[in-house]
Amino acid sequence: MNREQGFLLAVLFVSAVVSLLIVLPFLQYVLAAIVAAYVLFPLYERVRPRLGRRVAPLAVIAAATVAAVLPLGYVVLVLIRDLSALARGETTLDTGTLEANIRAATGQEVDVSESVSTLGDELLSVLFGNVTEVVSLGSRVTVGLLLSVFLVYYLLRDGERFVAWLIDVVPMSNAVCDRLIERIDRTAWGVIVGHLFVALLQGVVGGIGLLVAGVPNAAFWTFVMILLALLPLIGAFLVWAPAATYLVAVGRPGWGVFLFVYGLVVVGLIDNYARPIVIDRGAHLNPAVVIVGVFGGVYALGMIGLFLGPVVLAVLVATVEAVDEEYDELADGTGA
Repeated sequence: MNREQGFLLAVLFVSAVVSLLIVLPFLQYVLAAIVAAYVLFPLYERVRPRLGRRVAPLAVIAAATVAAVLPLGYVVLVLIRDLSALARGETTLDTGTLEANIRAATGQEVDVSESVSTLGDELLSVLFGNVTEVVSLGSRVTVGLLLSVFLVYYLLRDGERFVAWLIDVVPMSNAVCDRLIERIDRTAWGVIVGHLFVALLQGVVGGIGLLVAGVPNAAFWTFVMILLALLPLIGAFLVWAPAATYLVAVGRPGWGVFLFVYGLVVVGLIDNYARPIVIDRGAHLNPAVVIVGVFGGVYALGMIGLFLGPVVLAVLVATVEAVDEEYDELADGTGA
């Protein structure tokens, strides 16, 4: 290595470290933008011939924003409304029956209404009590979301050019690089789309059970289950199991047992069987790897790790397989 090459490597290392420090405060938003652009790219490809490269990303982002903001806005508004009602002592829960059943079972007088009111007041205080922190958090999130939208636009518009540039600069033959990117694309798409599809299916099926059993606010809890179902094994359970317990506590044991069995068998089967089938078919990845990726990704990267954790492990597997195939080809060529 001569002085010029050493200097270039030093500049590369320093600029890479400084770039990482610049991106680090918004790393989760940058990663979220990459995942969003990847998922939205097929839609962008369909509308691009009609709208053009500049307008098509805007149309796709607008549609995705409406599809995401409306449900999340609904959940937030319902959460604030219900917590405010709980703080005032107003609830759709059958507190009178709960108190009577607790008294009959334990002989103790328990004021469920007061407990529920205190819980609602405390949750409101924790979530929205400190106005300064709420405004500060809102400002950071707003800046991060604007950055994400900006990045999604350019990733959609110039994503293909970036991949072509990457193939050019990576120190591998273009044929090997193309095969590796194709394998990574297939694996990542299987993980991300399969993960989302199974969560949506599990939440909707669980919501049907809540509706049939007569659980209050079934539509709201269905959406919560869809979000929680992104966590394998324990996600939807956090909704249907307490709901079944509530039904038993208010004197509807038949419906409570029905919901528990329905959640354990029907909803559980989706998590235990549909998730491996859907994800493994697209990603060729063992379900255990997906589960480790989800929980490890959340621990390491926050909420975006729900998607990126399995994808990173999937990319590792795809890269190892591609390297193995390439070395086999080189060995065959050498032997010939």
